[in-house]
Amino acid sequence: MSRIASVFSRLRRNQEKALIPYLTVGYPKLDWLAEAVTAFAEAGADLLELGIPFSDPLADGPTIQAASQQALAGGVTMRKALRQVERIRKRNDRLPLIAMTYINPILAYGSRAFCRDAAAAGLDGVIVPDLPPEEGWELIPSSRKAGLDTIFLAAPTSGPQRLTRAARVSRGFVYYVSLTGVTGERRGLPAGWANGVRALKRRTRLPVCVGFGVSTPEQVWQITREADGVIVGSALIRKLTGSRREGIRRGAAFLKRLKGACQ
Repeated sequence: MSRIASVFSRLRRNQEKALIPYLTVGYPKLDWLAEAVTAFAEAGADLLELGIPFSDPLADGPTIQAASQQALAGGVTMRKALRQVERIRKRNDRLPLIAMTYINPILAYGSRAFCRDAAAAGLDGVIVPDLPPEEGWELIPSSRKAGLDTIFLAAPTSGPQRLTRAARVSRGFVYYVSLTGVTGERRGLPAGWANGVRALKRRTRLPVCVGFGVSTPEQVWQITREADGVIVGSALIRKLTGSRREGIRRGAAFLKRLKGACQ
């Protein structure tokens, strides 16, 4: 059983839902990452999404775009990101780690080589927001061979065929995008998100996790009434300011509050 499947199995037994924080590799600085991951796992993170920065992150809002630009300016590359994954794995062999990146960096690296090296570094899955499931003919078999879960996105605009396709080719879980737009904090959840989650869950036995626009314990509580997990990115990224110690402390305290709502 994969790390991702094992975590969701444990959560189901305990009647809990997954908290999945997002971090941009290299923000604020590359050498923060392993320490931050350790602290966030202790604060209640069940899985972790690692954003590998790209110069044109079309799914990301201003906060994550700015974090990605700072990481790139600091010299972060795909190879450096994978080396950080190796560092994390030396500290924690149980926490599922999922790469979130775009198709261009993967193609530049080479799909087969990326999947091979990502798995060898200790990654468990990959999310590629700009890769439709219908176009995954190269990445999917390479990921399967390497033992990486491919996690595809479904959205409020996804019709029945797209929902079915995304569910069929996903492994680990399916990512439901709560809104039509980019990442970033919102005051409230958009209308209709729960209907989208229910429609997706009718098409798969995999866990369904919701991201985009989530920033408060109240929103996490609402989402986990319907979904199996929740992904939080921009609101966490904004906590990582000041000194390393203070930024990581604020991030961990924030995640602890969110985890308390994942019941």
